Amino acid sequence: MQRWNDLDAVPAGYGPSAVTIGNFDGVHRGHQAVLGRLAADARRRGESAVAITFDPHPVAVLYPERAPAQLTGLDERLRMLAATGLDAVLVMEFTRELALWEPEEFVRRVLVEALGARLVVVGRDTRFGRGNSGDVDTLRALGARYGFEVDAIDDLRGADEAHPSGRRWSSTWARELVVAGDVGTAAQVLGRPPRVEGVVVEGDHRGRGLGYPTANLSQEATGLVPADGVYAGWLVRPQRSEADPDHRLPAAVSIGTNPTFDGTQRRVEAYVLDRDDLDLYGERVAVEFVRRLRPTVRFDGVDALLTQMAADVEECRSVLQVATPTA
Repeated sequence: MQRWNDLDAVPAGYGPSAVTIGNFDGVHRGHQAVLGRLAADARRRGESAVAITFDPHPVAVLYPERAPAQLTGLDERLRMLAATGLDAVLVMEFTRELALWEPEEFVRRVLVEALGARLVVVGRDTRFGRGNSGDVDTLRALGARYGFEVDAIDDLRGADEAHPSGRRWSSTWARELVVAGDVGTAAQVLGRPPRVEGVVVEGDHRGRGLGYPTANLSQEATGLVPADGVYAGWLVRPQRSEADPDHRLPAAVSIGTNPTFDGTQRRVEAYVLDRDDLDLYGERVAVEFVRRLRPTVRFDGVDALLTQMAADVEECRSVLQVATPTA
């Protein structure tokens, strides 16, 4: 997949293309429906499939006090976009100047002149241009003028026993769930477990002394960190070969300040089940969250903590369907 970081990077005469527009934070199931339709339509028509996204998030520029925490960093967002079958992504820096473009200016300069769009695939709630004044009807009117079709996709909604109201899949919903620690439902919205990604740094080495060595993620980790507590999840390392056994490892993950030891810094720590031989310092890893097991608790002493940690590990085995190692 090609990546362009501004309009000038798009090759002259590019196109014809099928294009979609969005922030795509989390690349959730609603996004995936739009992107899947885009890729399929582009292949059928013999066009390139292109997504336009923005960095930073527009709200962070226009209303920084209301800026949402991002589910994914830009690099991870681009990796997930690539997995949908896109040919290219145009990452536009969102600035106050760009926010002043009228809908027609955006369509003419970006969709028509830069990308040679012949098809634009969007969700029905798409808004663009100055003051979000452009919508699907605007796109259709401009498409008739500039020679592209518009395919508007209905919202994809959840409809199960847990959420019978059929709330539409959205980044906002996914954020609410992750912040609340409901990572299982968040995974339904996202189509995969929520995750954070960062470099493993040295901690207090307390976990190793207790028999549970942990990988501590740096404070600069990207992705939305769930509510404090203990989670069953996976530690994902760079894949060194197709059959790499240490690529995705079962883990018990702790989020919080270690109140039993009067900690003050909020951390994400992952104990890889039954492994004390891993040297992860300096390595960039991801931690995926499958289920919240319990909230963070302050214990009266180390013995009580160790008893609970052993129980947490056994519950992780059950959730992740990992067998207890034989002696």
